[in-house]
Amino acid sequence: MDTVVRTRDLHKHYGAVHALDGLDLTVDAGQIHGFLGPNGAGKSTAIRILLGLARSTRGEASVLGMDPWNDAVAAHRRIASVPGDVSVWPNLSGGEAIDFLARLRGADTASAAYRDERARLLDVFGFDPRKKGRAYSKGNRQKVALIAAFAVPADLYVLDEPTSGLDPLMEVVFQHELRRVRDAGATVLLSSHILSEVEQVCDRVSIIRAGRIVESGTLTNLRHLTRTEVSFAVNDHDAPPTLPGVHDLEVTDGRAHFTVDSDQVAGILPALAAHDVEGLRVAPPSLEELFLRHYGEDLSADAVTRDGTDAPPTRRAARRVGRRS
Repeated sequence: MDTVVRTRDLHKHYGAVHALDGLDLTVDAGQIHGFLGPNGAGKSTAIRILLGLARSTRGEASVLGMDPWNDAVAAHRRIASVPGDVSVWPNLSGGEAIDFLARLRGADTASAAYRDERARLLDVFGFDPRKKGRAYSKGNRQKVALIAAFAVPADLYVLDEPTSGLDPLMEVVFQHELRRVRDAGATVLLSSHILSEVEQVCDRVSIIRAGRIVESGTLTNLRHLTRTEVSFAVNDHDAPPTLPGVHDLEVTDGRAHFTVDSDQVAGILPALAAHDVEGLRVAPPSLEELFLRHYGEDLSADAVTRDGTDAPPTRRAARRVGRRS
């Protein structure tokens, strides 16, 4: 499989601050690759280097076989990018802004193919192109950049928190468009803090912490590194059966709950069947839980800072972590 994005031992220093500290990232062709981590982890710095907007302190980076700094013009003819906080020209209409951004990428905005695709995207995103930029909400400004990106075919889409400001219905549309361009042969690097979104659309995931990759692989492979949750109905008066390889066993509300190493799930199912358990539920670890393996301590410290308590990290906290500056 061809490699579209590759960094090796990539560093970026701002004085004493090491925004990237030996980043090794590989994105293969034809995949949606999730780039996961909270603000401050180095995601946006890495993306700026990949887009030729910043120069690395040291290390190597290549995009579509080109040096993103020295070959920026040639690379951008094949790249579509969307930032997380879009600004638009206040006196241009949304449609004029979309066409201008498309022309910057070499599109013939008078062609029937472009006009048809633009019209389709305006419809699916529910966007009114007639209003002036100054009248648009954050979500509508984001739609300008997304429509302009998807209206012109690209080999690589680099998206940095692209759904910021979109409502849940538009997030579904966005996910459909991601799959469409992936199925057409394009590659997507998706930086996001919305864990459920990454889990639904990404073929592979890389988790970044303190400027370096700490986990990378398919979700299936990453799930084998943690535990699967299992539960079944039990009689309140009877102890649950003793099973090998079980962790954190507890009984609440008429159900036994425990975790088991994900690569041991197949072996424990026959033991559960032998005990005729009822109401069996097996839940693979979510991306949220994989994320918490690397950031749980940070979130616990954050909870102490906020209210003086020693509360464990919550799922809501995990979703919020990406929004902290």
